[in-house]
Amino acid sequence: MTVDEQQPLLSSAPKTLQDGIRHTGVELDFDIENPRDWPTAYKWAMVSLLAFTAFTVTFTCISVVPVANTIVEELSDHTAGPSVSALLVTIWELGEATGPFLIAPLSEIYGRYPVMNACNILFISASLLAAVSESITLLIGARALTGAAVATNVLGPAIIGDIFDNETRGSAMSLLMLAPLLGGAIGPACGGVIAQTLGWRTILLIATGLALMCEIAFVTCFRETYRMVILKRKVVHIQEEADQETFGNTKDEAGHRLWYAIKRPFTVLFGSSVLLGMSLFGSVLFSYFYVLSTTLPVILEKWYGFSPSQIGSSFLCFSVGSCVSVLVCNSSLDRIYVRLRDRSSSKKGRPEYRLPLAITGGVLLPFTVLAYGWIVQLQLPAALLLLSVGLMGSTILMTMVPLSAYVVDACGLYSASAMTGVIVTRCLMGTFLPLAAGPLAEELGYGLAFTLLGLLSLALAPIPMLVFRYGHKWRQRSEFTRDA
Repeated sequence: MTVDEQQPLLSSAPKTLQDGIRHTGVELDFDIENPRDWPTAYKWAMVSLLAFTAFTVTFTCISVVPVANTIVEELSDHTAGPSVSALLVTIWELGEATGPFLIAPLSEIYGRYPVMNACNILFISASLLAAVSESITLLIGARALTGAAVATNVLGPAIIGDIFDNETRGSAMSLLMLAPLLGGAIGPACGGVIAQTLGWRTILLIATGLALMCEIAFVTCFRETYRMVILKRKVVHIQEEADQETFGNTKDEAGHRLWYAIKRPFTVLFGSSVLLGMSLFGSVLFSYFYVLSTTLPVILEKWYGFSPSQIGSSFLCFSVGSCVSVLVCNSSLDRIYVRLRDRSSSKKGRPEYRLPLAITGGVLLPFTVLAYGWIVQLQLPAALLLLSVGLMGSTILMTMVPLSAYVVDACGLYSASAMTGVIVTRCLMGTFLPLAAGPLAEELGYGLAFTLLGLLSLALAPIPMLVFRYGHKWRQRSEFTRDA
């Protein structure tokens, strides 16, 4: 069944939203209920709330990294191997790979507001369960459930797409990407210190408290942003006031819509060669963060004699490098987009105009990966190692921010489902590639192991270049990414 791209969820109903709009003359343009017409201050308040939630998510995920070995030894009575410590960190990504299959479609049927709040409540509950776990199996399971409840990865970019137009979206996307970096810096730094003084459970209790603060803010301040849900409510309200028959769906039709929406991330991902290629490119690059997260604590403890608090503080280098790139994206992403649009013959913007910075990051990343591995192999000073960590963070984020903006621009109303496909491949790669990095380094040495990882990223570097050059034509082959 072919679905109109502009009406992705409701076209199968016998008396549709579109019919209601025609009969009532409802328009969302220049309407206070239109998220793009909301006051600028309120829009940025919502972006700040999303950013704080993203900070909390990353803080919760990464804060246990410096003490993962300690946690595993305590809960397993020193019987578990190093791979369990890596799994404790990366299992989060496996959870994030499964949750979006429900989060995205439900948000496009029932709206962003109810889905975001439901996920936040589940996140709080799972974080609390992790904090009181008495076995390593229960803790790993709770971490997976917490990852599955993360909604900001999928809905954050989609909400920004709901409330900002193309020319101003890049700055908001940059702020959304900046917040997790702060969480990734503060989380390990606090985690190492708190674990040495108050114990690792206190870290997770603090994370639970932060998540509770986010949920209170969402319940009291957040408003629905998804255009189709707002239109549906508006039409129903006007028809009820006019005593007209309201459109509706039978249970079978609602079930069909939900099943179609659940399948849609696969349909969108595999129905667009451009999206599939960019997803593969981004997933490999993103997984290097977890490769770094699982190898750096071992390297610093074993080779450089760092304490847990020093190991946690070392992640500040990654975040500093990442913040530099996010600030560059914040100042340049929209500017590059507008400049390329104005230079084009059609004077129309294209999603591909988001990619120049991603091309730069994709070319530079392999060299930072090589530097990281060989600095360890040659036992060079720790300062050089931490410099390579910062450069790796900078190149990864220089790629990921434009990639997210590209997906939102290219997929429009399908952005949540498209981000789901991207996030699932990213999380699967982030779960399993780090599990292979440790044994690979033990077998080949860090130099050769990270040479292979660098060559892998170098082989994928041409993908954004090709999409920048030919992506406009390739996107027209897919109903989900073709121009309106």
